[in-house]
Amino acid sequence: MSRQKLAIFGALLLAASCSGVTGGRTVVKGAGPDELLKLRYGPGLGYKVKLGLPDGTVLVRRDCVTELGQLWCRVSLADAPAVTGYVSADYLTAP
Repeated sequence: MSRQKLAIFGALLLAASCSGVTGGRTVVKGAGPDELLKLRYGPGLGYKVKLGLPDGTVLVRRDCVTELGQLWCRVSLADAPAVTGYVSADYLTAP
């Protein structure tokens, strides 16, 4: 398979992995007992941190984007929907 076809296939796979869960609840998992998942102002490590989220925090997933090969999801807090930001999809799991 050519590199271009492989890149297109990878992009479609990433898009499909997030497309069916827009608006769905998700939970922070894997940040660790003494760490917090950083909720950022934008999708990537270059954006400032808005706040830290401990494991078990319930979120509502809005949409996801790929930035430098990393999948980032725009989320809001389930208990405070006005609080929104981006987190790495690596730390999200089904409730």
